[in-house]
Amino acid sequence: QVQLVESGGGSVQVGGSMTLSCIGSGDTFLNSSMGWFRQAPGQERKGVAAIYSEGGTTYYSDSVKGRFTIFQDNAKNTVYLQMNSLKLEDTAMYYCAAEPKDFCPTQTWYIERTYDTWGQGTQVTVS
Repeated sequence: QVQLVESGGGSVQVGGSMTLSCIGSGDTFLNSSMGWFRQAPGQERKGVAAIYSEGGTTYYSDSVKGRFTIFQDNAKNTVYLQMNSLKLEDTAMYYCAAEPKDFCPTQTWYIERTYDTWGQGTQVTVS
């Protein structure tokens, strides 16, 4: 069973940058596809970025494409979300998620139920 712990959240000014980290443990972490989701107050949780285990292909929502980068360091069992040019609307609780089984990434990377393991979240506030 994979366990995930996010860190790196906090407060940042508009236009600033921040990098979130998600450390994974468990036998299947290295073979898992990873996703980052966010949830703003009063809104549903939405997919932000994902990296698929097979080939390392990355996916981004339109709202963050060109500003955010997801990457993974297998030696550190960590997946990162580098966030640049942050906007007010990026304020949210950010969650990482893992799924060890194969799935169709192009159609489901952004769907919550695609992933079976979730971290506790880290708050990002842009002001």
